[in-house]
Amino acid sequence: MSRVAEYNTQYMSGHSKWSTIKRQKGANDAKRGQLFTRLSKAITLAVQTGGGVADPTGNPRLRLAIEAARGANMPKDNIDRAIQRATAKQEAALEEGLYEGFGPGGFSVIVETLTDNKQRTVSEVKNAFDKNGGSMGNQGSVMYQFERKGCITLSKVRKTFDELFLIAVDNQAEDVEDGEEEVYVYTNPEDLAKVRDGLTSEGVEVKSVEIIYRPVVLMSLTEKETAKKALHFLDKLDSLEDVQKVYANFDIADDVMKEQTLDE
Repeated sequence: MSRVAEYNTQYMSGHSKWSTIKRQKGANDAKRGQLFTRLSKAITLAVQTGGGVADPTGNPRLRLAIEAARGANMPKDNIDRAIQRATAKQEAALEEGLYEGFGPGGFSVIVETLTDNKQRTVSEVKNAFDKNGGSMGNQGSVMYQFERKGCITLSKVRKTFDELFLIAVDNQAEDVEDGEEEVYVYTNPEDLAKVRDGLTSEGVEVKSVEIIYRPVVLMSLTEKETAKKALHFLDKLDSLEDVQKVYANFDIADDVMKEQTLDE
């Protein structure tokens, strides 16, 4: 418990800041459609890399992809179609990509992609960096500033942060972070399913379950214009068709964060 209790929960890392502000336009139909496309790709890849196994009980990666889709309220028909297309080999083989770089002002960025055309993806990602004040880096240039973690997002609807904190600690969570409307529980990737199951068994509402890159070194953004440029840059990356997830290691001051919105 001491390891979790000693963790500073008074700020939100780049991962949770970005998650919070993206929610502002989550109801946008175009963005919802883009999200469903990404989730479908993840499901397809899980089947392809899992030897064609379409049963989530025998394919842990598929189970995680389906849970992510359900957490985003993706219709069951969409999930089933993604699995069927993969098993019927109606989808092109997908390839994962991981790119590193720097955002405007120098904060670090990791971009996860999933594509059937790597050359196109590299070009689009580099273009987004170059045109929005960032620069792509070499492999390993920023990875040391992040760690691979399981992340479980919990709802605060029926329980307070303190209640969720104690439940998470009792279920072997490593760290717990307080968001505006959500709580983020971090685990070792190998323990993600176990911790998730423990939380749900105690009646906690789990909104999403995923494997992420969590920043361990943070850069503070205290100026309004700098924060605006940072979020605009991440939004441009996030809008690319082949991009699955974007991570950054900034920490935006709360008073600055309240003034930020994303471009439509």
